[in-house]
Amino acid sequence: MKLLIFSAIVVLAGAYIVMKFTRVPDPPEIDVQRWWGSGKRPQKEDESIRPFKIEFNDTMIQDLKQRLKNRRRFTKPLEGIQSEYGMNTDYLEKILNYWVEKYDFKKRAELLNRFPHFKTKIQGLDLHYIHVKPKVNKDIEVLPILLLHGWPSSSKEFDKIIPILTTPKDGYKFVFEVIAADLPGFGFSEGTNKPGLNPLQIGIMMRNLMLRLGFEKYYVQAGDWGSQAATHMTTLFPENVLGYHCNMPLSSRAISYLKLFIGSLAPNLVDSDHPERVYPLKKHFTYLMRESGYFHIQSTKPDTIGVALTDSPAGLAAYMMEKIAICSNRDQLDTPHGGLENLDIDDVLDTVTITWVNECIVTSSRLYAEGFYHPDISIVANIPTAVPTAAIKFLYEVSYQPDWILRDKFQNLVRSTSFDFGGHFAALHTPKVLVDDVFVSVEEFIKFHNKK
Repeated sequence: MKLLIFSAIVVLAGAYIVMKFTRVPDPPEIDVQRWWGSGKRPQKEDESIRPFKIEFNDTMIQDLKQRLKNRRRFTKPLEGIQSEYGMNTDYLEKILNYWVEKYDFKKRAELLNRFPHFKTKIQGLDLHYIHVKPKVNKDIEVLPILLLHGWPSSSKEFDKIIPILTTPKDGYKFVFEVIAADLPGFGFSEGTNKPGLNPLQIGIMMRNLMLRLGFEKYYVQAGDWGSQAATHMTTLFPENVLGYHCNMPLSSRAISYLKLFIGSLAPNLVDSDHPERVYPLKKHFTYLMRESGYFHIQSTKPDTIGVALTDSPAGLAAYMMEKIAICSNRDQLDTPHGGLENLDIDDVLDTVTITWVNECIVTSSRLYAEGFYHPDISIVANIPTAVPTAAIKFLYEVSYQPDWILRDKFQNLVRSTSFDFGGHFAALHTPKVLVDDVFVSVEEFIKFHNKK
């Protein structure tokens, strides 16, 4: 009898836990026109779309080079240490000297300007974006796609994939019209002076940007913070997003965290693909603890670290490049570059230069402080989306989840691909592989909609 009672209690407790963790909350009431500009909303808003040109002017270049030349002497790495303690300062010296002597500011600006750039005000903030329309025959369908980046980055991250996305591809009857946006406070987009601009609100702004440009239905490709904003878009605005391609797919539902820990009991049963990428959890959490110091600083005191980074281009370069390096290959800490040489150094310095020119390290870093402490985020994150989704998982992505967890959030995961190479900045690191997967995935999205 006691065994029967105990068994009943266990069953009921299990049922309660499952019900609690799988419960889907009601969507919160959200103001989709919340004002993020300075002061109060004007009676008549500026809805104009203005051409924009990137310029690295002589005054900025001269000032930057002077600051780099007058930098203080760096502390040498410890004996036998390469990048295990962070940025290797011997290697940093080489990069900074290259930035001063060989990096061609004017040529790099010209390369960025080979695409049409624009700005428009959305909810009070001047947002910058690249908009490229393909030149194709009438028998090729043109599909709009929104590209969203993360930190530390900007729409510059997509300059290698834009030409491939906008060029007809053998075997496909469609091509893409690309809108690559700078998130607010990143790149050439204006930051807010109001608290609360989190990934959920950014997702709303990106949807409003697409509506401003005349797109009611479109595809989205995103990673990092851009993928957080895009995921919220698929949840709140499924009528707008035709398909979502993500190179950092994550489910933040309560049930997903429970399943993550349950999976540690039998990793091979729950993920026959790559269980070693997340299990044992001790190894995974050790890696996260080792590399998340910047995350904690920016989540708590972004303005403090921002003072140093805004004032010193050498400090800014070291801080940004060290994170770019580790996210490109975390197995190369025993090298002076720490993973940075998996990318073209000019692409890396473009990213640092853009951040320096726009003085946006603080406004971009604040997203970490805003990204976790708003109730609406956890509510929306716990709501599944029916938007067809494709996941591409590169070896050195910051975080990995198996498909059985991803489906908690993305109910229609129509494609999932894993690679034993590549990293976090996929559009710069492995552009062709990323674009090939986008084409295949969009074809799957089209099939999905045709079945309905």
